[in-house]
Amino acid sequence: MVISFSDLSDKEVINLCDGKRLGYVCDADIDTECGKIIRLAIPAKGGIFPGKSRIYIRWENIERIGEDIILVKYTEVQTARH
Repeated sequence: MVISFSDLSDKEVINLCDGKRLGYVCDADIDTECGKIIRLAIPAKGGIFPGKSRIYIRWENIERIGEDIILVKYTEVQTARH
């Protein structure tokens, strides 16, 4: 499957572990040496720095990319200031 970043950012991310809606993809970290996406970033709700905190989902935690949503297994809260 080939998908553009703009297609990814239009999809809502849902956590399979607790059913919560995490938000929409806002960025991705890419390993330029191997050309692979390492993780997706989603704006964190609330936080100390609104609009600056993010949740990072490692690529291996993505279970399925569907037509409208991305299903992930996310158990650890990992927000970071960007």
